[in-house]
Amino acid sequence: MLFVYHCRHPCADLSSCQYVLRLLKYSLPASVLTKSLGCLCHCSTGSTGCSLSTASSISVKLIKSRELERDELRPLYMDFQATTPMDPRVLDAMLPYQVNYYGNPHSRTHAYGWESESAMEKARKQVADLIGADPREIVFTSGATESNNMSIKGVARFYKAKKNHIVTTQTEHKCVLDSCRIMEAEGFDVTYLPVKNNGLIDLKQLEETIRPDTSLVSIMTINNEIGVKQPIKEIGHLCRSKNVFFHTDAAQAVGKIPINVSEWKVDLMSISGHKIYGPKGVGALYVRRRPRVRIEPLQNGGGQERGLRSGTVPTPLAVGLGAACEIAQQELEYDHKRVTVLANRLVQKIMSEIPDVVMNGDPDQRYQGCVNLSFAYVEGESLLMALKDVALSSGSACTSASLEPSYVLRAIGADEDLAHSSIRFGIGRFTTEEEVDYTVEKCIQQVKRLREMSPLWEMVQEGIDIKSIKWTQH
Repeated sequence: MLFVYHCRHPCADLSSCQYVLRLLKYSLPASVLTKSLGCLCHCSTGSTGCSLSTASSISVKLIKSRELERDELRPLYMDFQATTPMDPRVLDAMLPYQVNYYGNPHSRTHAYGWESESAMEKARKQVADLIGADPREIVFTSGATESNNMSIKGVARFYKAKKNHIVTTQTEHKCVLDSCRIMEAEGFDVTYLPVKNNGLIDLKQLEETIRPDTSLVSIMTINNEIGVKQPIKEIGHLCRSKNVFFHTDAAQAVGKIPINVSEWKVDLMSISGHKIYGPKGVGALYVRRRPRVRIEPLQNGGGQERGLRSGTVPTPLAVGLGAACEIAQQELEYDHKRVTVLANRLVQKIMSEIPDVVMNGDPDQRYQGCVNLSFAYVEGESLLMALKDVALSSGSACTSASLEPSYVLRAIGADEDLAHSSIRFGIGRFTTEEEVDYTVEKCIQQVKRLREMSPLWEMVQEGIDIKSIKWTQH
């Protein structure tokens, strides 16, 4: 009734209020609300009715009341594998290229283009330095998904006359698996290697799988769900000895562990900006020059990025990616030590207080900032809902909408009930000790509460072996 009171007009009826509430329901910006309310006032009261300024004050009051109804505190962020907040230093580097230096980096006839091109090439070098590459080997893309698609489809299609086989693993990111499915539909033969129970591949099995007609091996560096770190250097040397190109999705590894593409013998590497405290919508693909890797481009046009990725490079985003890579290189050792301490603190506190908790993935060969725990006899989705004041995930952000158990956990042989009870804790550069302690405290509290409600937990406490029970459906 706030609207009726301010309009002071009999025509400002209940339907007007409902209209305003509908606008608020969709959280429209103040400017939209102001215009809508202004039109409403004009229609309801004629030329002698409410002025636009009155409508504006109404909208401000309504917005304020809407905001006050919401919880004042946002959840703690513990999902650094899904995305990372942008480092303020990255934003500082980007802003001039959003406002003042807005030239097209591919314009060669004036200073606006030259200064943008210079910034783009500086960013290219910053990315290359982080992974031990030559700047000419870096191609800017929209992110790791595009880089993965370019690598798999590009190499397979370019060499299809001579080679028709691709090797990957069952625990790769969805975009790698889907790209391989597309190649299968085009007639390529794809081998999906299983992994051991600790999430690592069997190098001997990989060696046996590589054939004379294998064009590409694609294996991720660090898994986005369970954090296991594959033996990339050994895989690279094996592929080089077999004359097979090696691609690795390093979105979760770049800026978090030391990387040197020359030492690792990697031929193609995918990089994502928003996983290393940079902007969303930008990434890079490392493409080796010697020995040269040829790929068929996915999109054609102006021939930018050595003809591999046509389209104007977004200078502000490229600058942001470069700045994020430079900061990551400077702080890599410090960040890694700090994240390791916080992750160990989280795991030790949870496991010391709650029985029947399983850490998924190899305990040693892993990136410590990605902790995937299964809480037996607790439904993962129920625990996520109970922990509403902490932003967590039950798996990959790309597939978390599905209620199916994680394909990664199924691949490592986890029981279906344990796969359903898994939670991924992501720890990063801006995570504090207090946030870890709060998360642990809430997690322990809610797991105990949910188990008390679980008949399965009660049966286990009574010494009943649940796996021996033959359940019947009615």
